[in-house]
Amino acid sequence: MLQVFRKFFHSSVGVFAALGLIVMLAMAFAAGDVSNMMSSGSITGGDRVAKVGGNTIGTAQLTKQMQQAVEITRQQQPGVTMKSFLAEGGLDLVLDQMIDGEAQMAFGRKVGIVAGKRLIDSELAKIPAFQGAGGKFDQNAYLSVLAQRQMNDADVRDSFARDLVSRQLLAPAQFGAALPQSAVMQYAALLKEHRAGSAAMLPSSAFAPKGLPTQAEVSAWYNSHKAAYTVPERRVIRYARFDESVIKQSSVPSDAEVAARFKANAAQYGASETRKVSQVIVISESMAKDIAAAVAKGESLEAAAKAKGLSVASLGSVSKADLTIKSSAAVAEAAYAAKAGATAGPVKGALGWALVRVDAIDAKPARTLEQVKGEITAALTEEKRKQALAALTEKVNDDFGKGGALSDTAKELGLTMAETPLLVAKTPAGMGLPAELASILPAAFGMDHEGQPQISELVAGKSFVIFDVTKIIPAAPAPLDQISAQVMADIQLEKGSVAARAAAMKLLAAGKKGGDLAAEVAKLGVALPPVQQMNLGREEIMSRGGQIPPAVALFFGMAPGTTKLIPIAGNKGFMAVQLKAITPGAVAANDPLIGQVKGELNNLAAREQGESLRRAIRTEVKVERNESTIKTVTSTLAGGN
Repeated sequence: MLQVFRKFFHSSVGVFAALGLIVMLAMAFAAGDVSNMMSSGSITGGDRVAKVGGNTIGTAQLTKQMQQAVEITRQQQPGVTMKSFLAEGGLDLVLDQMIDGEAQMAFGRKVGIVAGKRLIDSELAKIPAFQGAGGKFDQNAYLSVLAQRQMNDADVRDSFARDLVSRQLLAPAQFGAALPQSAVMQYAALLKEHRAGSAAMLPSSAFAPKGLPTQAEVSAWYNSHKAAYTVPERRVIRYARFDESVIKQSSVPSDAEVAARFKANAAQYGASETRKVSQVIVISESMAKDIAAAVAKGESLEAAAKAKGLSVASLGSVSKADLTIKSSAAVAEAAYAAKAGATAGPVKGALGWALVRVDAIDAKPARTLEQVKGEITAALTEEKRKQALAALTEKVNDDFGKGGALSDTAKELGLTMAETPLLVAKTPAGMGLPAELASILPAAFGMDHEGQPQISELVAGKSFVIFDVTKIIPAAPAPLDQISAQVMADIQLEKGSVAARAAAMKLLAAGKKGGDLAAEVAKLGVALPPVQQMNLGREEIMSRGGQIPPAVALFFGMAPGTTKLIPIAGNKGFMAVQLKAITPGAVAANDPLIGQVKGELNNLAAREQGESLRRAIRTEVKVERNESTIKTVTSTLAGGN
């Protein structure tokens, strides 16, 4: 599972997330870092969630790893909360992996399977974040990343040791897992089978009574189903947008300010030179001299280097200072002493003997104040504009914090306010609220009451909106007189659903006696959609991926000669599905499907063998879970007492 860890390291966020994952969370490994979280003791202790052999896992450690698990999950799914993570079984997953990690380490020690320093070193060297410019492990880079995460070498190595021991234990158990050829052929033939039958739809609307419900029925239904007709809370938002145009003071800098900026950045406007340089690095001085001699005789640097099995690298346009950093002071001196097109060297560099060619020289003369006045003026004007706008937004925010009214601020800034129609918290962008203001909707619905103005940034550093809520209508059932038509339609649908269920049960009973579905549907005497004939093969269904209708999935789980029912979502009726016959599939000995099936089944067998060993190790080491303490941790994490 180190692959997960390595994937994290390919992003800037991943460096830190994965480091946390190494030590604090077992999700990226076959086992978590619990060695420093263990202590001997009885399982009856209220602060212990599990006992693994002679060690225990404490509540504080489980809580910490759960928090880390949620943080890491949020990087892929930002909306994840601790409650939702718990609801999906996250605590059992994390705890199980902590237990497995400790159990496998204990079992490994017992049978003599360990991870030595050199093996751990090789794994650390594979992590891109720990590598230097040459792609090799860099101790300084490694220690720097650990320091940023406030971790130490021992913690990281211990976590890698756990993963390596786990792999050494579980991987061999999966080798050679294979099912008999007869089972492979049987499964492959199953994928080739075809099924014939039919399906009938019994929509509730077709069975609904013709007459309208009475007023008493409507009132009774409405009163018992008010929750279904509840209109969510609605709010009216008042807002006004503004940008830098509201700033009254001038942003144009004075001549003195321009002159001061010029003086402060004199180096930026002074003479400068960069050179486009290519170089070849040679291990020995003698070989470097051979290449230089070939170039002196008219060969290109590329050709001369290629003859020695080397290649020329372009360093691009670099200043003398940058070249000194990239190579060495001697190389930089040589390159900047040569003329355009000339090759200098060999010169001793940091990695060997260097030959450098000056491909081009870009020399820029010093610029006077008059020459750069426009450039500096534009930069200062932009800075002043940003500063003035930032000061203005800060003042507005302070005014609102002190109880200032939205209307007063709008008047002061000369803004025209607008109001939205009634909106709900999930109003789609552009439906009553301009799309560019969609970001203020959550804030508006988070206000405790009307008249709590806020300011929000629309375009970073450029435009803003001030807003508040002028009306709040709490969630409540819609008045009956406004939705009476909907209520009557729902009553009719419910009556139709009851009748449709009765008709469906008739079809089911007839199917058990061998009745043909189409003929039995005709006996119902109700105008229904035509019965659909179904003639499908498993290969066709598999080609659809996960997009398989429920009726089709049911069709392929039935026995021949049977009829089954499936409800239509939304109380809209039922579908009756009848399977008449199954035609077994025929598989040729050279069918490519056999190889595919064999690979899938063998992979499943391998995973099952590894899982069996994992369970066996738990049994051997002896694992006990303290369910009452686990329940307490779950309640605490979920926000309970």
